[in-house]
Amino acid sequence: MAGEFTGKEVYEQKFCPKNYLNMYLSFESGDSLNSGTAFATILDKLHKAFAKDGIRGDTLIDIGSGPSIHQLLSACESFKEIIVSDFLEQNREEMKKWLKKDPETFNWAPVLKYVCQLEGDREKWMEKEEKLRKAIKQVLKCDVTMANPFDPVQVDPADCVLSTYCAEGACGDLPSYQSAMKNVGSLVKPGGHLILVVALEETFYMVGPHKFSCLYLTPEMVEDVLKGAGFDVVSSEVLVFDYPAAITDAKATLFLVAQKPKESQ
Repeated sequence: MAGEFTGKEVYEQKFCPKNYLNMYLSFESGDSLNSGTAFATILDKLHKAFAKDGIRGDTLIDIGSGPSIHQLLSACESFKEIIVSDFLEQNREEMKKWLKKDPETFNWAPVLKYVCQLEGDREKWMEKEEKLRKAIKQVLKCDVTMANPFDPVQVDPADCVLSTYCAEGACGDLPSYQSAMKNVGSLVKPGGHLILVVALEETFYMVGPHKFSCLYLTPEMVEDVLKGAGFDVVSSEVLVFDYPAAITDAKATLFLVAQKPKESQ
């Protein structure tokens, strides 16, 4: 992408949560989510990680939640407490509105039903929604470029840290990304897990009429960065989808699970 990498102030001024949700998380049919699509596949992978692969514990931290809850729907079955976070006040406000059951918030029913169907009972979607609301204990501001992403708030390391499509949008070069991953990694307990969903070979994405930068990353680059941050890569899978060229030039998505060794390095 020509020009400077999108800075924090541009996000604060131009990132619209409703535009983001409508562009990336809406469903044409209105009430159903089709398996095999990019969005559904990510939900499948998260369900597998938590429900089948046994990643669980007391606390999960979600870094860069945005205005979204979909990434947490399987996690709330495996963790007692969830901390959500985002750099942008407008995203945190959208999350708080959903927590308060504001009728103007995004319709998550199709996503809830899809995840509940993965778990065996599509009709429990309203129970699922309430379970997630009760599990979310804090909505924090985070900045992955800071040694303590929650500064000045101190948060104890968690059993699992989840981050979907976050750091690649916040870091303008590889050294910045390496630093950010160390910062995020510091929030994981020894023996705990880090789950990343990363856009691959992407240089931009659109939110409404506004273009935002993205750091070009390959699977090998991400894996090397995590190893450098002291993590063991448990699994790494490239998911190839057809993304609309008008809204992003991403070539694929990486779904990666890493673990911090029990003996901290």
